[in-house]
Amino acid sequence: MKLNTMKTIAAIALLSGAGGLFGSAFAHVVLEYQVAPAGASYKATLKVGHGCGASPTRQIAVDIPAGMRGARPMPKPGWALEVQREKLAQPYTSHGRSITEDVVRVTWTAKTPEDMLPNAHYDEFVLVATTPAQAGTVYWPVRQACAEGRNDWVEVPKPGQKLSDLKSPAAALEILPGASAGAHNH
Repeated sequence: MKLNTMKTIAAIALLSGAGGLFGSAFAHVVLEYQVAPAGASYKATLKVGHGCGASPTRQIAVDIPAGMRGARPMPKPGWALEVQREKLAQPYTSHGRSITEDVVRVTWTAKTPEDMLPNAHYDEFVLVATTPAQAGTVYWPVRQACAEGRNDWVEVPKPGQKLSDLKSPAAALEILPGASAGAHNH
């Protein structure tokens, strides 16, 4: 393993273990791992800790950040899965093929009222994707629809503003430089 890759892995472990760069106020939908190397496969685990008031969660919709590629969601028993794709402004090559469209939104919807996530319970919604090649922060807007009401975790900080200053922040992922070449999404 290259020294640079080892440093990146050590930084990720340290930041993740310390609650990440952005904290993880349990009142919001957040990512389990809030840092990842550039150009690498990333498992996005969105942690949902409550419903809307006392109302259970019936749907979670996540917008895939610009630059994230090849998103593939994990199915959940009792939840229907919808994947929305759009044509790319700038196609890219993957495994020798030109990719002209990609996933822009993933939605999980409870199939029955019994499948909804009760307010008093916790669950995770998972997908994998490849991180952007450039370091920086990407934001994952999440819309949480409940049997009654909704929470839209979509706010992105303006320059000079902290994520913790926002009432309904989008989940944040810090992309660190230094991924190994040829990372895959298998």
